[in-house]
Amino acid sequence: MGIAVVLFDIPTYPWIRSLPGEYWRTFAAFTDVGKAHWILWSTGLLCLYLLALEASRLTFRLRMAVGAAFTYAGFIFYSVAATGILAIIFKWSLGRARPKLYEQVGPVEFDLFAFHGAYTSFPSGHSTTVGALATALAFIFPTWRWLIVVAAFWTAFSRIMVGAHYPSDVIAGTLLGMTFTFFTVRAMARRRIGFQLSEAGRIEPIMSRASAARCVKAVWYGMSGRRNPWRSTQTGGHEPQKNIDRDQDD
Repeated sequence: MGIAVVLFDIPTYPWIRSLPGEYWRTFAAFTDVGKAHWILWSTGLLCLYLLALEASRLTFRLRMAVGAAFTYAGFIFYSVAATGILAIIFKWSLGRARPKLYEQVGPVEFDLFAFHGAYTSFPSGHSTTVGALATALAFIFPTWRWLIVVAAFWTAFSRIMVGAHYPSDVIAGTLLGMTFTFFTVRAMARRRIGFQLSEAGRIEPIMSRASAARCVKAVWYGMSGRRNPWRSTQTGGHEPQKNIDRDQDD
């Protein structure tokens, strides 16, 4: 961040101002992906819906799917919410001037506890959210890790291109989101909550790809009506043996 302040923050804003307007419009089209509200609403409502389900009546695979979805949705909600609160505390405490005040006060102006919207540049809240979300998704879907990283980079970089933050703001926010989420997922892996530590010490999802694929298949069959998702209650609430055998075969 210190290197970014010296090498990038000073020349960046004049360079952005010299670019054609198409650049700003392009990055402005997707920069709001970094807002936390849509992530918190979607994961929060999903957790509430899953809690309201009578999961004990579901088939074995669907219970696995519900448990995994609740764990990972709660993990994302917690990571984004907690890092967002930390970013807000830093923003309003440090009071760094936003790039729109570049010509008045320069790129390295801090007014501690200014409590003014124009002095909430450091760190970038959008980038904090993007860092937390991307890190969580990269651990949940390790196969798609590099695609997630590339998408996160351009989303965070868009905050610079629309003139909302300096490069050091974006770097600080991204590191804040990534670091907090990493320590969260490591703590979960040590307790085998959604993740586990491999023999090599790597963090990986506790559900294998094969199990995940079968759970997705079971959810799809239940939603499409091709298979009854509810356990039969004709035998006192116990699932018929043929259903148990079928789930084991799946």
